[in-house]
Amino acid sequence: MTRKNLYADITARIVAQLKAGTIPWRQPWSDKGGTVMPRNFASKRPYSGVNILLLWAEAHEKGYDDAQWLTYNQAQQAGGQVRKGEKGTHITFITFIEKEKEGKLERIPFLKGYTVFNVAQVDGLKLDKGETINPDERKELAEAFIKQTGAEIEHGGVKAFYQQDNLTGRNFIRLPEFGKFESAETYYETAFHELTHWTGHKDRLNRIFGKAFGDATYSAEELVAELGSAFLMAEFGFDGQGTDASYIAHWCKFLEDHEHAIVTASSMASKAVQFLHKNVEIEDIKELEVAA
Repeated sequence: MTRKNLYADITARIVAQLKAGTIPWRQPWSDKGGTVMPRNFASKRPYSGVNILLLWAEAHEKGYDDAQWLTYNQAQQAGGQVRKGEKGTHITFITFIEKEKEGKLERIPFLKGYTVFNVAQVDGLKLDKGETINPDERKELAEAFIKQTGAEIEHGGVKAFYQQDNLTGRNFIRLPEFGKFESAETYYETAFHELTHWTGHKDRLNRIFGKAFGDATYSAEELVAELGSAFLMAEFGFDGQGTDASYIAHWCKFLEDHEHAIVTASSMASKAVQFLHKNVEIEDIKELEVAA
């Protein structure tokens, strides 16, 4: 599959999930407790970027209740065997090629695909489901995480937003009071969304923000914030909330109009989450960190 077709295939798969009424960046299950970020069975490393979305979507569609994935060779090396007739899930990785331009070597990113299987598709593996996380403890960890990011957060009013003041240099997050939200989940989902925006400041990850709703750059940044929030919700074991048809229609159109958007936004969201973890000192939170 060519590089162009790989981008098109990823976008088509995500849009198909949206049109079916599933938000691919919402975690597909949480009944087992704990983080459900997709991880590689062999290395134990979490996947990142668009691979999170692709594996969440596949798990939701096929009903897999385990977030561990591995390649065919990794299954054999672990003493397992992919069952006959099982189809793998295509995900991606970025490699670099060097090309000389005007006397200088440039490293050009190149998207490639490979295939993984959920552990539910493999016989003979020794699976460790791990311990569940107490919901009350998760909330305490989420509060500690938010505090340690270093973001300036104000509470009050009836709107949630991240604001930059170019004249004073001040930038901060405003959230309604905790009690005004429908649930703890909706509060943290909103806080994580605005924290992802916060990482885009020029002195942090330096993402370009759009000026108004409907602006493609604005929509791209909103998608980054949506994904960053979803990734953090999964890490802390919260359920993402449902959404309406107009929301789904908006993202369907945006992704169909911008073929590379979902891959780029997923990568940026993973980097945002990594940045937020940077100042965290609590060991229980460090263990949740998404690896590059």
